[in-house]
Amino acid sequence: MEETKQSLIASLPAAPRKPKSKVERVVRKTFKGTAHLSNLLPTGSVMSFQIMCPVLTHQGQCPTITSRWLTCFLVSLCAISCFLFSFTDSIRDPNGKVRYGLATWSGLCVIDGSITLTEEEREKYKLKILDFVHAIMSMFVFFAVSMFDQNVTRCLFPVPSEETKEILTSLPFIIGIICGAFFLAFPTRRHGIGSPLTKE
Repeated sequence: MEETKQSLIASLPAAPRKPKSKVERVVRKTFKGTAHLSNLLPTGSVMSFQIMCPVLTHQGQCPTITSRWLTCFLVSLCAISCFLFSFTDSIRDPNGKVRYGLATWSGLCVIDGSITLTEEEREKYKLKILDFVHAIMSMFVFFAVSMFDQNVTRCLFPVPSEETKEILTSLPFIIGIICGAFFLAFPTRRHGIGSPLTKE
């Protein structure tokens, strides 16, 4: 009975596709570009920062010079991890399992060495100049995120001047706009460690 239903469904003619209007195409392209913004920062780096920041800053109080240094160290370490994770990528092996690797000038170097890539696949995953620009932009975006964090700003700038307040308010916003526009114009194709995976 099920097989008959399946064969009947398969034999039905496909419904004609309605052509998309210009507005629908623009909206679709905008949403598709916005989805690429999720690859701006590795989620692991941001989550580590969000968990560790309140502890190291003592909820923004920073009672000692050590807590201030540790806060600077945390921000720097997470920013460097955002930079480095920009050069990682993933590939599915013949069994469908995700394998992570490091993008190099000669192709993708799979971390556990469990699979060997074909020449075509190696070419696809080669390191490009754009990857370095993405890595630098990721660092800038992370710095913008950390500057919006109240624990960091209260720790590093306990009594900010009016000029400092203005910089702390406007600079992250400007960085976000510039980097967001760049990532929309030149989206990354990499799905590395800490970045969302697609089914492709």
